[in-house]
Amino acid sequence: MFETNVLTISDEKRILEEFISKIPVSYMGPDRVKYIAENSGSLEEQDNLKLRDFIDRTLTLMIETEASDIEIGGHGNEEYIWMRTHGVKERIKDLPQFTEDESALIILNLLNENQRQYLISNRNLDFSYSYYYEKRKIKVRFRADAYFDLDSLALNMRLINLTVRSLDSLGFHPLAIRSFSHNYIKFGLTLITGITGSGKSTTLDSIIDYHNRFDPAHVIIISAPIEYVHSSNVCLIKHREVGRDVLSFKDGIVQSLRQDPDIIVVGEMRDVDTIMAALEVTDTGHKVFSTLHTSSATESLDRIIAEVDPTEQERVRNRLADVLISVISQKLVPSLDGRRVMAKEVLIVTPSVKAAIKNNNTSEIYMMINQGGPQGMVTMEQDLKRLYIQKLISLETAITYANNKTRIHQILSPS
Repeated sequence: MFETNVLTISDEKRILEEFISKIPVSYMGPDRVKYIAENSGSLEEQDNLKLRDFIDRTLTLMIETEASDIEIGGHGNEEYIWMRTHGVKERIKDLPQFTEDESALIILNLLNENQRQYLISNRNLDFSYSYYYEKRKIKVRFRADAYFDLDSLALNMRLINLTVRSLDSLGFHPLAIRSFSHNYIKFGLTLITGITGSGKSTTLDSIIDYHNRFDPAHVIIISAPIEYVHSSNVCLIKHREVGRDVLSFKDGIVQSLRQDPDIIVVGEMRDVDTIMAALEVTDTGHKVFSTLHTSSATESLDRIIAEVDPTEQERVRNRLADVLISVISQKLVPSLDGRRVMAKEVLIVTPSVKAAIKNNNTSEIYMMINQGGPQGMVTMEQDLKRLYIQKLISLETAITYANNKTRIHQILSPS
């Protein structure tokens, strides 16, 4: 638990209360947030630093209690700071409480003038935040999203891993790892899919780090925002943050062709323009890794095809079949030790899979994965069974997180 004497905030409360007292009483809802945004730059530098220091101390407590996310501000917070620890989100009653106005000022104080203007105009802002974590003597990074909740300003911050997990530690079959390797195949698309918070970024960073240990390749990472910052080792690694270094994912992909890349990492294929650009750049002979918010391998294929105009779907289906190398679909599920463990589905594109995609028979692919163990494939249900047999998760968890309930009951039932 947090100790109430860890965060002494009398000075911070005074700064917040003095500022809030100056807001005209006639300003309500979004007008109050706009006023705070337009005037937060008038804070004295020492007051700015005190508010930032409070955030840094709170984030330090977050790290030391192994929380992954923190929530500040917004109507729904009811003046509490909330955190997610090992998958459970709860209010932290031992931390100070802040009114919606006070939280808005704390949040806006993390942003520069351009970011504040963008947030007020677009009602949302993705950004990154970092500070020096004294205990570990390292700079810690967070992925942040500021947004509106019933006309009040809210913020989510997610801790970016302090270290990169090795690809070997994620439990992939050696043939699956070979399909990711730029040394084994110089071009092709690999998708990493899953819902928000399923560990996609962790897997993506592990794949980048894997190449950085031995492959003299040029890696360009296009993301919104940039999370883990890789140091060039054997690879030359460039980071391009959407909204800061490049205007859009599509622009980053197109521009990368003039930057002599070997591997292009697209943080998310979130719209049809990005999907088409990623397929085209893969088609030119590059290795591309990207993510999608889907919960299974076959759903990922259907999602890409469904995003494009019906008149273009056959062409896109054929192109996807030609360039796709592998799909990882993953979930973080509760483990018996109170933490979380990764369960995954892995599709390797064999000639049979390629034909199924081209012939619009993606419903057949699940059984191909089910029977594709020798090629490095595994269904979500098979991997959940593995975790259950290894006593890492409960039977209830295996059933709850299965995509195919009928299949999980079949493979878990006594023979």
